[in-house]
Parts: sequence; C-alpha cells; structure tokens
Amino acid sequence: LHSSPMSTRLTARQLNRATLARQLLLARARLGVVDAVERIVAIQAQEPVSPYLALWTRLDPFEPADLDRAFARHDLVKASLLRITLHAVTAADYPAFHEAMQRTLRGARLNDRRFTAEGVAVADVEALVPDLLEFAAEPRRNPDVERWLEDRFGAAKPRVWWALRHYGPFVHAATGGPWSFGPRPAYVGSPVRERPGDVDASLRRLVVRYLQAFGPASVADIAQFSTILRPPISSAIESLGDALVRFEGPAGERLFDVPGGDLPGDDAEAPPRFLPMWDSTLLAYADRSRMLPPAYRKLVMRTNGDALATVLVDGLVAGVWRPVDGGIEVTAFERLADETWSALETEARSLATLLAAREPAIHGRYAHWWDALPAVEVRVLGRT
Repeated sequence: LHSSPMSTRLTARQLNRATLARQLLLARARLGVVDAVERIVAIQAQEPVSPYLALWTRLDPFEPADLDRAFARHDLVKASLLRITLHAVTAADYPAFHEAMQRTLRGARLNDRRFTAEGVAVADVEALVPDLLEFAAEPRRNPDVERWLEDRFGAAKPRVWWALRHYGPFVHAATGGPWSFGPRPAYVGSPVRERPGDVDASLRRLVVRYLQAFGPASVADIAQFSTILRPPISSAIESLGDALVRFEGPAGERLFDVPGGDLPGDDAEAPPRFLPMWDSTLLAYADRSRMLPPAYRKLVMRTNGDALATVLVDGLVAGVWRPVDGGIEVTAFERLADETWSALETEARSLATLLAAREPAIHGRYAHWWDALPAVEVRVLGRT
C-alpha cells in the first residue's frame, strides 16, 4: 500500500467518537432523509422497519412520510448490495455500488448449488435480462417473474430469478404498508440502470464513501462492510494515493481516511441512543469492538446472523431493546446511572410514539433470543 508516513496514533475512544459523529449519533441532525442517507452512506434494510428506526435515531425532526416518498420515488434505492444483504442507498450511490459489488454478488448466487441445480447456462439467463427489464417496468412479485421465466425456459426455474434478483439490475418496489415494504416483495428494473462501466473507479468510489461515513478504518474494515475481497480494496486504496490520509490504530494497524473527516475529541459526549437491528455501525468493522464491547458480542450477534436492536450508552452497546405491550423493554447488560435511565425514558417515549403511529409490534419473530439473555436490570420505558 501507499508508503506515505503515518499520522498520529488514534485511541479506541477517538475512533468510537469518529464513527458516532459521522453516523449522526452524537447529535441528531436537521437533514432531509436523502441527505441523511448520503451522509451515513447506507442503511441496513433487511427488516422493512430498520431504515425508519435508523433515521429516527439520527434526525430531528424525522417524518416517516418523507422516507415513504423517497422510497416510492426511488430517490433512495433498496437492493441487495453490501454484505449481500438488503441496504437502502441513495440513487446517486447505487450505480457505482452495484458495479463494485458485482463480483461478490454474482459469485454468491451463480456459484450456489441452488442456481447451478437448475441446469441453465449463465449466458442464457443474461440474454433474457433486457426483456425481463421491460417486463419489470412495473412492479412484479416473485411468482409473476417465475411464471415469465417458466414461459421462456419451458419449465419452472424458480432459482434463476432467485439469483437474478440479487445480482441483476433490479431493485425493490415500495408496496405500501406501515414501512413501505411488506413481507411479499415486489421488484422493478432499476431506475438507474447505467453503471459507470469502470469497476475500478466504482470500487474507489465505494471505498471513499465508506471512509466518509465510517473512517478512519482499515482494509479489513472495508472488506467487512462490503464483502469484497481485500486485494481489490488494497489496490483501490493504493490508486487513491494522496487523496487519502493515513493514521495508526490503537494496536498499530494501518487506518485510512478522507481528508477533513470528522475526528471529534475523545471527550465528546455521546447521548444514549436506540439502534435498530443490524445497524451498520455495529457491522461495518472487522473489529466489532469499536461500538460493541467483546463481552456483549455473542449476546447481540446471534448464531444465525441476527443482530439485535441495541442500546448505546456513552457510545457503546450496553444492552438491547424490544417493543412490548405498553412501551419499550430495555435489557441492560450493566448497571446504568439514574440519569442514563432518564435519558432512555425520553428516547423510549419518542420511539413508542413512532411505532404506535404505524406498527407497534415489530421484531416479534426475534423474541426467542430474549429467553436466555443475561440482564443486570430490565425496565419497560416510554409507557403509552
């Protein structure tokens, strides 16, 4: 990698504060929803409610209807991207992100036995894409596309669409309901189909955008965020040269950043916050301890990949939360001060109000994880 001299060694707390600042978690911002996603780069959208919760905890004011409109207009695009999971990104970021992720997305789906068992050549599948995009000019649900493909192949080939909808130029269409996207997804051809046509340039953009929102960070961190192999990321950083600045991490590791990236002092106050499931701040680093104390990692990151909704105290995970009848249940993994509980009460009231207006009982299918959670204290806050 580029051999310019390292700058000052950063402490773990400085890195924590940098992430909180860039992710709008030190103070809520007065931004529109598209501008907010531009700032934080991508929102994990595996659960339909997650983008709403992610922006609620970062913006003041936050109007859910603004996010509804952004999804309906495709100002924000929901698609399989980073870590091969659903993310919401700006329409401006989508083409380069999708192009940078193609090797990862294609490899994950086209080499999967579920696709290969269909006995269809990749070239034959991709030859259908122009016509399929025309068919998907309006929202189509999975059975609609599967029937269309069955007509073309003369036999049912449901895993062909399973692969295509993850790596091809298709995005989720807003279907209504409390959080814009319901349990039965619909898809349209991407309204921003034209990728830049330069994979290296798209990868450089992805690296820079990641560092703007999550830096300073290492090659391993960028690989974790994107699920792109480390050698291409190292090459992108090398080619960016002096367009990036370099730091040393707490253990002497190489970190990279954009010039002028926010680096608040380690004395910056971090108010308590509720984060949604799979919030990117917990998943964007190879070393999850930037935000998640190692002792709590297995409590939050469950064995099947679920990442529970968390409570931040002084910038670090201190517990988890879930909605219950009458309020927000907080399970604290450590003793919390009275003033912290008071601040969490204020947050919980706001959160309960948001949920009550749309769907109070979210995340119900994940309730089983609470059966064996250790707890120093459990309180129900924000009672309605």
